Amino acid sequence: MNKKLKRVSAPVAKNPQIGRSTAVGAETLFHNTNFNFITMKTQLKRRHFLRGTGALIALPALESFGFRRFASGAPTAAASPAKRAVFFGMGFGVTKETWFPDTTKTGSDYELSEGLSPLARHQSDLTVVQGCANQYANEAHWGSTFWLTGANRYSVPGQNMANSISVDQVVAQQLGQDTRFASLQLNPSELQGHGPGLSLAWDQRGKPVAGQDDPVQVFHKLFSPEDLPLEQRQAAITENRSVLDAVLSEAKRVQRGLSKTDTDKLDEYFQGIRDIETRLNKDEDWLDVPKSKPPLEEPDPGLKGKAEIEIMQDLIIAALQTDSTRALTYRMPGNTLLQSLDVTHSAHNVSHYSPGERMEASKKRDKTHSELLARFIDKLKDTKEADGSSLFDHTTVAFGSNISSIHYLTNCPTVLTGGGANLKLGQHLVLPEDTPLCNVWLTMLHGMGIDVERHGDSSGIVKALQA
Repeated sequence: MNKKLKRVSAPVAKNPQIGRSTAVGAETLFHNTNFNFITMKTQLKRRHFLRGTGALIALPALESFGFRRFASGAPTAAASPAKRAVFFGMGFGVTKETWFPDTTKTGSDYELSEGLSPLARHQSDLTVVQGCANQYANEAHWGSTFWLTGANRYSVPGQNMANSISVDQVVAQQLGQDTRFASLQLNPSELQGHGPGLSLAWDQRGKPVAGQDDPVQVFHKLFSPEDLPLEQRQAAITENRSVLDAVLSEAKRVQRGLSKTDTDKLDEYFQGIRDIETRLNKDEDWLDVPKSKPPLEEPDPGLKGKAEIEIMQDLIIAALQTDSTRALTYRMPGNTLLQSLDVTHSAHNVSHYSPGERMEASKKRDKTHSELLARFIDKLKDTKEADGSSLFDHTTVAFGSNISSIHYLTNCPTVLTGGGANLKLGQHLVLPEDTPLCNVWLTMLHGMGIDVERHGDSSGIVKALQA
């Protein structure tokens, strides 16, 4: 005897452990214990799925399969995993005599330099770019301040320090809406050679974005459950909104009759309040969504130098793997890295190398950077998505600095890898001298599907970088 079919609505499920969306059907037909999935008609946010988990008994099996099953029973490919971007800034530059590949050998027919030799196993999956610079750069100790922005520090009349949005924050604006953290900024335990800023990131107003320098705190930010009950966290957000409303009301009262300079300052103030409101909205969206289970153990406290970089790399992989964020930056340490390599000179003194002990220390630092980058690529390739691809296939990685060597600001050292931006890898590019580095960032953005007309001082895309 036929039994009456029951129609149950089911949303799109997003698994935080694997960092991708899996469509499980918008309408599900149950007949006894048999069921078929038919075409999805509506999409709901991740938190809606989590509130309705009880109705999706068969969901874990579907996610592990990595495909949708329709009424016909035929599998179809799952939605593509999200694109991500990671930026590693080294601060001070490299040893120009031994880091840059031979400029007479370009394209795929090139040899890795001494400084890049530890990357040999990944040579076909990375591209080394020469010839780029930020045309407005004029500070020989600021390896990171304008690296991702290409800004002119004197662009605002009457100010001697202005910046613009960094490329990672452009990515965050476009791809960070569906993740708990729009972006993640990491810092070393000590800073030298990076220049002003709170991280590599600068927001749309050119204001510094804060970063975190303690791997233990980063771990808890990503994976530790909130201590306060849900109601108290909601109340805190409501209270913060009330404070913002009061401040905004007072600010609008003095808006009339201001000079242009004061009006501009007040507009910037209003934008700051809007940014806070946006963050509060995001916090509220994720209030009732449990954090992902950590795919790694809590880091040991007090790690420095090479060990510090390794654990930060592991945390970046974990953040990508759980889709906690899709835009990350890391200002890498200088002094502590050298100390962990038994180098007694400071990062600044090593950057002023000359033939002898300091130059050997500089070369040792370069090779260690390459070893660490190779390690990170290994981990990207080893971490699998539900569809069988790897994190590497969907993540773009940039490694470099605004300083090339010593005090030189031309030919910014640049290494690109990963499949997240559809870049042509496995080549050595020597671009015309002083090509805007932002042309590389613009090409990367376009390859990630982010359609912006320009970035920083860009003058166009780099066609040779496009796959």
